[in-house]
Amino acid sequence: MEQYKVIEIKKSIFEDNNRQADLFREELKKRKTFLLNLMSSPGSGKTTTILRTIEALREEMKIGVLEADIDSDVDAGTVAGAGTKVIQLHTGGMCHLDADMTRQGLNGLEAEGLDLVILENIGNLICPAEFDTGAVKNAMILSVPEGDDKPLKYPLMFSVVDVLLINKIDAKDYFNFDFEAVKERVKKLNPDIRVIPVSAKTGEGMDEWAAWLREQVENWKDRGN
Repeated sequence: MEQYKVIEIKKSIFEDNNRQADLFREELKKRKTFLLNLMSSPGSGKTTTILRTIEALREEMKIGVLEADIDSDVDAGTVAGAGTKVIQLHTGGMCHLDADMTRQGLNGLEAEGLDLVILENIGNLICPAEFDTGAVKNAMILSVPEGDDKPLKYPLMFSVVDVLLINKIDAKDYFNFDFEAVKERVKKLNPDIRVIPVSAKTGEGMDEWAAWLREQVENWKDRGN
């Protein structure tokens, strides 16, 4: 007779979250709202990239932003200053968002009628990759100063994203960054990943990124019909 019970907590948490994420996506489909989960390390340029994205698409669609941070509301203030609907999510020390947290944020944003909602996830290459937020697509930013070895160090993150933005290409002359090595490494982990070099500072490459996102939003709306 067993003297104690063993509960696989991590497995249970993930399975429950995955169910919640699938249900959340069905809600988004009915609303015809496309949710993008944007992940990266701190300082990679997420907020600047979001501002450039809003600038490129604001005339075509209604956009909202969920800003997730352990603390502070600096990024939310920056996005709000651009005239975009935004809500700040504080995780209380947690290094990721799950599907229920994201749903709460979307409800707080009062996202009815929004075509695109961008979730700026916690700056971290580990925890956010493990939790399905319920987003329609996942994207990540790898900035040139971070180095080209990140796919080797954080393979899960590069495996779960649909598109990789290589940001700060305007600084490539100052860093030993091998673009072809990154592409080769991420393609081995994720053959279907789309890789787009960009500079959120100068705007280079943002047309290609906006075109990809535009296509994804339109496809999602068609699926909701």
